[in-house]
Amino acid sequence: MDADTFIRAIDIAGVFVFALSGGLVAIRQDMDLFGIIVVSFLPAVGGGTLRDLLLDQPVFWLNDPISLLAAMAGGVAAFLSPGFWARLRVLVWIDAIGLSLFAMTGASKAMGLGHEVFVVIIMGTITATAGGLIRDIVCGEKAMLLREEIYATAALIGCLIFWALSEAKVDASISLILGATSVFLIRSIAIRFDLNLPKPRSRNR
Repeated sequence: MDADTFIRAIDIAGVFVFALSGGLVAIRQDMDLFGIIVVSFLPAVGGGTLRDLLLDQPVFWLNDPISLLAAMAGGVAAFLSPGFWARLRVLVWIDAIGLSLFAMTGASKAMGLGHEVFVVIIMGTITATAGGLIRDIVCGEKAMLLREEIYATAALIGCLIFWALSEAKVDASISLILGATSVFLIRSIAIRFDLNLPKPRSRNR
């Protein structure tokens, strides 16, 4: 599988996974089918849309029915089996998978356009986190991005690893796999051991 095909596969998988996470949040908010589908689109295409606008590129889903179908499929999957997903308690893990996949698609797109390391990292992180932020705000949830948990930090580190491997001329597919894996592992360790970024000490009044 060549690099472009591999990136495309990651992108579609990320759309589906994040759409599923959006659908599950909507179900938790007791929304109907229409609401579930609408919310499922927010994390699935929100981050990529913002990325493309900032990079002055055509918005990826406007001429890509497969991405839209993948997003709808994620919402429908959440709607059809809410009890199954609830029993598995997988929302946070599904979100971690989406985070790792989208971080790589955003970083690889910025790198493919010839941008330097800081833009590559920022675009990867925006792609991975902005859609989830929109989802949480619309659903009245406490945004994962704004919690003290290690979330966006995992995407930042994974994008940096991807960039470093690419600069070292490592095969593009391997760089993507290792970058995505690092994002998922960092996020998983943070979830498992309840690791947080430091917060300022409260001031005595």
